[in-house]
Amino acid sequence: MATLTNHDGPDTRSLSVTGALWRALAPVLRSIQAFAPLLLFFGVSASAAGPGAQWYNEYLEKDLLYPDDEWQDYVTEIGERLLAVSPHRGKTYTFVVTDEPFVNAWATPDAYIFVTRGIISQFQSEDELAGVIGHEIGHVIGRHSARSRTTSRIGQLLSYLGTFATGSSSMFGLSQNLTSVITAEYGREHELEADEFGTDYLIRAGYNPHGLLDSMYQTSSYENFQNTVKNLPVVYRGITSSHPATQKRINDLIVQSNHLVPDELADPERDFFAMINGMTYGDESATGVVKDGVFYHGSLRLTVEFPAGWDVRSTASEVFGVPPSGDEQINLKRQSPPDKNQTPEEYLTDTLRRDDLENGEEIQVGPYIGYIAEVKVASGHAQARAIAVIYKDGGVYLFNGELGPKGDVETFKKNFEATVGSLRAMTGDDLRQVNTQKIRIVTAEPGDSYAQLARSVPLSNYAEETLRLINGDHPRGEPRAGDPIKVIR
Repeated sequence: MATLTNHDGPDTRSLSVTGALWRALAPVLRSIQAFAPLLLFFGVSASAAGPGAQWYNEYLEKDLLYPDDEWQDYVTEIGERLLAVSPHRGKTYTFVVTDEPFVNAWATPDAYIFVTRGIISQFQSEDELAGVIGHEIGHVIGRHSARSRTTSRIGQLLSYLGTFATGSSSMFGLSQNLTSVITAEYGREHELEADEFGTDYLIRAGYNPHGLLDSMYQTSSYENFQNTVKNLPVVYRGITSSHPATQKRINDLIVQSNHLVPDELADPERDFFAMINGMTYGDESATGVVKDGVFYHGSLRLTVEFPAGWDVRSTASEVFGVPPSGDEQINLKRQSPPDKNQTPEEYLTDTLRRDDLENGEEIQVGPYIGYIAEVKVASGHAQARAIAVIYKDGGVYLFNGELGPKGDVETFKKNFEATVGSLRAMTGDDLRQVNTQKIRIVTAEPGDSYAQLARSVPLSNYAEETLRLINGDHPRGEPRAGDPIKVIR
C-alpha cells in the first residue's frame, strides 16, 4: 500500500508541534481506549479516568478548547463561586469553554462542565452565563446521569463508537451527536430538579436569580431562530425544550426564595461585555471556504491543499482547481457511501462501475485508506487522466484530474498525487485561521436599527436576524440608544 506524501517532503501538515506524537499514535491508542469514557458514563469500570476527563483530553488533543485563558479562567471563577454555596463546596470541578459555534452546555458525572463559545455568544450578562453553569452543576449534584442509565441511551451512544474507535472521527460531529443525546434525555424530573438547584445556588452566590430565566429566554430564542428562520434542528436540549412550563416554575421558585435574596446583589466576577468583545463568532468554514489555495470544510472537518498558484474555487457540491495556464484541472466531490462494505477499489469498480482504470494501487493518506489509478484516455484532447477515492469518517471523497493537450504528464501526476495526499482532518488551528469573525461591542446611537447595522457585518445570510438574536431582541426588538450592542466584524 502506498502512502501519499507531499513531494516537498513528508506530509506532516496534519500534526501540530505540541500534538505530533499523540496524533501519530492516536489510531492505535483510541482503538484500545475509545470505549472507556462512554462505558464509564454508564458505570462500567474501563479506565481510571471518568468520562469528563476523557472528553476533556479529546478536546485538548484535538485543539478544540477555546484558546483564551481569560475566558477559561472567567468561567471557572463563576463556577467556583456557585460551588462555594452548594453541597459540593470544596469538591473539584473542571469548567471548560470549547471552541465550537453551536449552542450547547453539558455536565458529566465526574464534575466536568462544558460550555461552548456558541452558547456564550447568545448571553447578555454574567448572570445568564451563571444561570446555565448553575443548572449544569445541579445535574452533577443530583446525580442525574447515574439516574438516567437506560439500555436505549447506551445503545445510542455506543452506535457512535464505530468511527471513534478508529481514531479518525470528527470531534466536531462527535461532540454534537453525543452531547445532544446526553442533554436530551435527563427527562423532565431531572431538568426541573437542576433548575431548583441552580436557582438556589444563584441566589446564595449573589447573582440575580432571574439570570436563569434570561438564559432560558436566550436559548429558547435561539431554538426559535433555528426553526423559523434557518429551518434547522437544534442541538441544545438542556434548559428549554424538555419542560415548556419552566419559566413559570422558576418564577415561582424565585418568589418562594425571596427571603434569601440579599438587598444588594454581589458584583460580577468580570465585565461581561468587555470579555465578550473579541470572542470568535460562528463558523465561516461550515460550508466550505478557500484560502490561499487550501480548501477548508468545517462541517466535514477536512482540508485539501492544491498546488501553489492554482485558482481554487468551491461550490455546494465540489471544489476544483486549475493552474494559470489552464492545462490541468483537479476536482473533489463528496460521494454517497456504498450500500455494503467495499474497499475503495471496489467502490470505483463496482459502485461507480469504472472499467477504464489502470496502474491502480491502494493508498494510505494519514489515517485514511484509499485507491488511486490512472484513467485510460480513449478520446478527446486530454493527455492523461487520474482518479482517486479516499474513505474518511464515513464519507467517500472522489478526486478526478485531467491534463489537456499541453503540459507535462509527469508534473500532472505529481500534482494529482500531492493534492490527494494533502487531504487531512481539520485542526483547531485550521478553524481559527479561517474563522476570523469576531464579536465587537458598540454603543447604539439614536435611530440605529438592526437592519442598518446588518449592512456592515460580514454575514451573507440572515444578518439582521442574527444581530437581533445575539443581542436578545429576537424576533422583533430593536436597539435602544446608549445600550451596548454586539455586532460582527
